Amino acid sequence: MKAVRRFFLALLVFALLASAAGWLALRRSLPQLDGEIAISGLTARATAERDALGTVTISAEIRADAMRALGYVHAQERFFEMDRMRRFAAGEISELFGAGALELDRAQRRHRLRARARVALEGEPAAARAELAAYTAGVNAGLAALAARPFPYLVTGTVPVPWKDEDSMLVGYAMFFDLHDEDNARELAIGAMRATLPRVYVDWVFDSTTEWDAPMLGGLRAPARMPRADEIDLRTVAVEPLARVAVVDSLRDESPGSNNFAVGGALTEHGGAIVENDMHLGLRVPNIWFRARFRYTSDDGRPVDVTGASLPGVPAMVVGSNGHVAWGYTNSYGDWLDWVVVRYVDASRSRYHTAEGDEALIEHRESIATKDGEPVEFVVRETRWGPIVHERDDGTALALAWTAHRADGQNLALARFERASSAREVLDIAKTVGMPPQNVVAGDRDGHVGWTVSGHVPARAAMEPDAPSRWDTPGAGWNGAADSRPEIFDPPDSRLWSANGRVADDAGVDVVGDGGYALGVRAMQIRDALRAKQRFTERDLLAIALDDRVAVMPRWHELLRGVVARSDDARLASLRAATGEFDARATAASGRYDDVRAFRAAVFERIRAMLAAPMLAHDPEFVLPGLPHLERIAWQLVVERPAHLLTSAHASWDALLLDAAIDVGGAIEGDAASRTWGDVNVAAIRHPLSAAIPGMAWLLDAPREPLPGDTQSPRAQGPAFGASQRMVVSPGREADGIFHMPGGQSGHPLSPYYLAGHDAWVRGEPTPFLPGPAQHSLKFVPAR
Repeated sequence: MKAVRRFFLALLVFALLASAAGWLALRRSLPQLDGEIAISGLTARATAERDALGTVTISAEIRADAMRALGYVHAQERFFEMDRMRRFAAGEISELFGAGALELDRAQRRHRLRARARVALEGEPAAARAELAAYTAGVNAGLAALAARPFPYLVTGTVPVPWKDEDSMLVGYAMFFDLHDEDNARELAIGAMRATLPRVYVDWVFDSTTEWDAPMLGGLRAPARMPRADEIDLRTVAVEPLARVAVVDSLRDESPGSNNFAVGGALTEHGGAIVENDMHLGLRVPNIWFRARFRYTSDDGRPVDVTGASLPGVPAMVVGSNGHVAWGYTNSYGDWLDWVVVRYVDASRSRYHTAEGDEALIEHRESIATKDGEPVEFVVRETRWGPIVHERDDGTALALAWTAHRADGQNLALARFERASSAREVLDIAKTVGMPPQNVVAGDRDGHVGWTVSGHVPARAAMEPDAPSRWDTPGAGWNGAADSRPEIFDPPDSRLWSANGRVADDAGVDVVGDGGYALGVRAMQIRDALRAKQRFTERDLLAIALDDRVAVMPRWHELLRGVVARSDDARLASLRAATGEFDARATAASGRYDDVRAFRAAVFERIRAMLAAPMLAHDPEFVLPGLPHLERIAWQLVVERPAHLLTSAHASWDALLLDAAIDVGGAIEGDAASRTWGDVNVAAIRHPLSAAIPGMAWLLDAPREPLPGDTQSPRAQGPAFGASQRMVVSPGREADGIFHMPGGQSGHPLSPYYLAGHDAWVRGEPTPFLPGPAQHSLKFVPAR
């Protein structure tokens, strides 16, 4: 027994020593917050001050010095996250995580974005390249100054690789994948369905027009008509039984997303514009953005003072306000990818048709390094239009044309927003910025407001924009950039709004395209709220952004109420309470809201299966892509109840609705009467490594807290999706502005800034836009 006790005592001592050693190693990688640092290349002194939330104020004489200091801070706080983004875009994740990431790397490497980044940099102005080089030097200096490598590298057993100028371009490219569907699944599906089914059916399924649309340019459009029974009849099509739908369903066809709206000076007491912006993304710890303030003198001698959100890895302010103008974005959901049919001219499939004659495919031999094995070699075959990334069952090759592949798809022009002096100038700059095309809304201190679409907008001609087409005839395809793009400047009512839905009229859609617009209900609620008042403050715009009403839900509640009333099925007993009083607000305290939501999801799933059925009869592997406008189709079907669009899975539309209600009722467990939406919509905002480190979720993940909002409310939030930042600001009056951010500034779990400010984001409580008093000051001096 003495020997056993000694053994366990020794084991305990070893565990404690190991824990202490790990804790000390973890602390050694904390960033330096105070003191003085000598940096090579700096032309004059600079400082990085941190306030109580860790917001960093960078002050320098010139922008290059400011970017050098920013790179230092970004690296010390977020190098692993920067590294993941550059590697993700370049197809180099296997170097961090091993062979398990090879499939992801193969998919990414097809786009050869590291090579494209190098080419893009060659075309940048010398001054912009110099500022980027200063940022890169700052990143590497900050990384080298850490006493230990950032903790994720201890977990992965790897060593961080120094930053390169091209890596900042790759971080920008990574956002294309976040905001676009690089598989272009929607257009593949449209092409496959048009080749098999009546076009009228396909057009009806994919038409994104709905009665909820709230465009700023033009009015409502008539949606595509429902096909008649003599055009398509689904009654003879077999459908596999559906598995039970969970009470909380992600609603794959929803497109929860960002809001961006503004009011002009005619609607404010002070005569300046007010801009709101919340960019919705998948949430993780640490958050994607990094709060910052830059102070420097521009090349023309003007002082620059800009505050907002930066993206670690990129030497620029992404969204913010500079005392003259504020700007922000929402994803445009335009059409930024096209499939090109490649027609080979030889048996070896090495040459293909173009409008100017035959041309040889270019083959790029790529080598993917892995952490735990030999490099993996493969070949990327590329056409003049883009890489070949898909082959049909009949052997037809498809090349992918994507704005990310274009020479002007990514550049360094984002930094020009920092020095813009008006909303008009922001719109002009937006047309030159290489980035994923976005809805840009800007407002300035003189009261002007404007909107346009940023990034490369292709000029299409002689092609089908929403399905694979041939570009090997004269004039067909993308002919450079569009000569004009839709724009609004100083609208008569001084109001602007965008929320991922259709923004422009037919002429605007012809230019921007339709990549699957979000349901317009969020934009509609924002528009109506803006029209309901004649005077606005920052708090008023914040209230609009935090609106948790879901306008589509009341009619689904009434539908469920009728289904339950017509049936005495015992499995519906738990749903009967949901058919009484109903508040279509997705607050954390809302009772039975989730039952109505789950019923809608269950109906959606059955209708999805029905819509896909005729294609599945031809191709069992067919996958119907997301349909953000499925609300229109589903409601039209349950109201009109066409017999020819009901498959054999259900005897009638009543039977389909009853089946959906029983599915939901049977899944309800526990005390349904006391359950709230906050019990269901619980935050699951995790660190990427928490699942790989058993027992460390308590240290790495954000708290599991109830969240208000839902996918179709302006406050669009789910367990791991929501506003990645939120700002409300009037240029020149930034002291009255508001800023929210989930997660925190630092990527280090022992930092006081790891989750600083997260609670205010959860509660929607206003916090200052500008940094508060400095609590720490790090001074940078030129190295001798």
